[in-house]
Amino acid sequence: MTVIGITGPTGAGKTTVLDVLRDMGGAVADCDGVYHALLRTSAPLREELRSRFGGEIFDNAGDLRRKELGAVVFGDQAALADLNAITHRHIVSELRRLIARAEGEGRPAIALDAIALLESGAGELCHVTIAVTAPEEVRVGRVMAREGVSEDYARARIAAQKPSSWFEARCTHTLRNDGSREALEGRARELFKSILNKEES
Repeated sequence: MTVIGITGPTGAGKTTVLDVLRDMGGAVADCDGVYHALLRTSAPLREELRSRFGGEIFDNAGDLRRKELGAVVFGDQAALADLNAITHRHIVSELRRLIARAEGEGRPAIALDAIALLESGAGELCHVTIAVTAPEEVRVGRVMAREGVSEDYARARIAAQKPSSWFEARCTHTLRNDGSREALEGRARELFKSILNKEES
């Protein structure tokens, strides 16, 4: 089974690419979703966070107070590095379990979907990585439509992230989303076929 890392900046079209792989029988692991699920279900993760950042980052119901945690790590590079190290380690461990499950199900591939795929260590689990990128103006429009935010907010979100060139330089393949949705779907399908055929041979 092939493990494919999918990454790239917000608004570039990763969801469309992932839907193509699902249509081809592949599984998808959303790393952001994995993290939020672990916050609810993983006692070891919660205990590590409580030990490092204090019990006040959780409310009386045991849910993470994101603003309180954000206030702790904002502007404190050491605290942010500790937060990333703790969360990434637990996420990678869960991804290994999801990869094994997908293999047991006989899936041809599983995609690991993460904007921080390369920084988190999850990229090391992948046989290949794909950067999904798009022109900035296209991404601004998508973020505005998807999240109902202003153009200024969408541009600020995009400016705070790494540029498309960063992802393209570090991934084994690039899908540039500079045309229609159908065109992206077609290119994604051809790329997935190529990757799966190479891995099988």
